[in-house]
Amino acid sequence: MKKSLLAICAILLLAISAQSCSKSQSLKGKEIVFVYGGWEGHDPVGCRDLFVPWLESQGATVHQSDNLDIYMEHDIMEKADLIIQCWTMGSISGAQERGLLEAVKNGAGIAGWHGGTGDSFRNSTDYQYMIGGQWVAHPGNIIDYKVKITNHRDKITKGIKDFQVHSEQYYMQVDPNVEVLAETRYTGDNDWWIEDRTIPVVWKTQYGNGRVFYSSLGHTAKDFINCPESFEIMKRGILWAVK
Repeated sequence: MKKSLLAICAILLLAISAQSCSKSQSLKGKEIVFVYGGWEGHDPVGCRDLFVPWLESQGATVHQSDNLDIYMEHDIMEKADLIIQCWTMGSISGAQERGLLEAVKNGAGIAGWHGGTGDSFRNSTDYQYMIGGQWVAHPGNIIDYKVKITNHRDKITKGIKDFQVHSEQYYMQVDPNVEVLAETRYTGDNDWWIEDRTIPVVWKTQYGNGRVFYSSLGHTAKDFINCPESFEIMKRGILWAVK
């Protein structure tokens, strides 16, 4: 109970400290498509229940869907300012994928985290091309590791210091052209041959006219509560990505 209260207090403190960075940004009047589902191990419903209230508190209209068919709903996708996807594994049809990719190409932003965006559709290289990376492993499964902020000037990471995480340390194949904001280094305790290798954790990029933001943090909703830095980074990334 004490740990939970401390985590909540930490989140509030981070939110207050971030106001100077994001006070000019708002989601008021923005149309956001929030898609959740896929593998339940990544807690899509819990993540929805964490993020949607915050989005609505910022003034956004949120279209929630537990079905990828929403990507084929032209009237909704045409008006979307941002797409947030929490959908691990599974498959996406050609029509669903075209609807998603075209919306981002035309200017809608897309933002997401962990496997919900970085390990969504393993057979869709066009989708991976848009996101800028794809999960391939998490050596040791749930472990303690460090996230190093590599860009202290960007609004998404400004004021946030390096921090520790107890979760899956994602090893990803990443487009070398994305703008990396944070990274992690591997110890080799689990797979000795990757000792001292670094992999991006947080990045942003562009796809057509749309902004793309990704963070490999957030295995479940609880991870965001236990690690307030990861929650703050995700919120700032959403504010950056929105059209």
